[in-house]
Amino acid sequence: MGTKITVIIPVYNAEKYLSQCIQSLLNQSLQDCEFIFINDGSTDNSQKLIEEFKATDQRIKLINQENLGVSIARNIGLELATGEYVGFVDADDYIESDMYEQLYKATKNGECDVIITDFESEIDGQKVITTYPFPVNQTLNRTFIEGELLPHFVKSENLNSACNKIYSNKRIIENKIRFPEKLALGEDGMFNMLFFNVARNMKYINYTGYHYREVKGSATRNLVRYDYFSRALEVYTKDLPSFLIATIGREKVQQLKAIKFIHSVLSYIYIYFTANDNLRFKERFNYVKVMIHHPKVKEALPIYYNEYLSGLGRYERFLLEMIKRKATFALYCATTYSKLRNRRFGGS
Repeated sequence: MGTKITVIIPVYNAEKYLSQCIQSLLNQSLQDCEFIFINDGSTDNSQKLIEEFKATDQRIKLINQENLGVSIARNIGLELATGEYVGFVDADDYIESDMYEQLYKATKNGECDVIITDFESEIDGQKVITTYPFPVNQTLNRTFIEGELLPHFVKSENLNSACNKIYSNKRIIENKIRFPEKLALGEDGMFNMLFFNVARNMKYINYTGYHYREVKGSATRNLVRYDYFSRALEVYTKDLPSFLIATIGREKVQQLKAIKFIHSVLSYIYIYFTANDNLRFKERFNYVKVMIHHPKVKEALPIYYNEYLSGLGRYERFLLEMIKRKATFALYCATTYSKLRNRRFGGS
């Protein structure tokens, strides 16, 4: 019997959590899998750990390379993938033992090009499950993909991950789909948009099998290394691929980009004011101050406000009003109160 799913795992200095990740893969109830580990120039014991597991399970393949980044590592894995479907796991994370069996069953023997699932995140000790507003357990066609899925990628970040999906390897090969290799952040989102642009159909299942662990130094929380606002500004101002413009319409694309941009600003305000990072408070305060004074924030804010005003709670309305007034200290007080309240009441 051929390989049903190829799982690609880029690894860079992940020894702290790597054993749990590997064990969760080897424990899969779906046995017809191959696991391609791309050791991306690790300087810790990651390579040794993989080699130890590889000696006991022939499904593990190991590629060692110099540190070239996660996109190149994943693309090398795609070149080697022999599975009917392809999945991705990050080396810091782990999955439930039935995850790939559940996803493969949902394909109905290969009739679906891509399966999407919920996933669980653990951030600052709090566990959050990300879900999506899509019809459940239904095969959704091109009309749905063009009308709902592609706009969702333009509007939101929460579907970007490649790890809570499996993709038809046939579609990947036919269309030569790869991760962009020159993006500091957002490579998952672009890969997904390229794939969904050619996908015939899809299915969303309300199953949570992927456990994402946000660790110190991860791309999404490393305040010293990444200038998040500049990245969000680049996404907001940069033209999207022509196929998205043609499918969604230029005016609608600009509206969706504005919504994503303000979502990002709100997220970064919280992160910079509550994170325990190497940046001093004064530096974080000034970063937020510069961010909310930017003319593009002023431009996008009314669009976001008009879209979400009726559904916003008092806290969100207050944040938006303080951004409008450019009241940095008030934003600091509000986010600090929110963090303390979440700790006290467990996120309620």
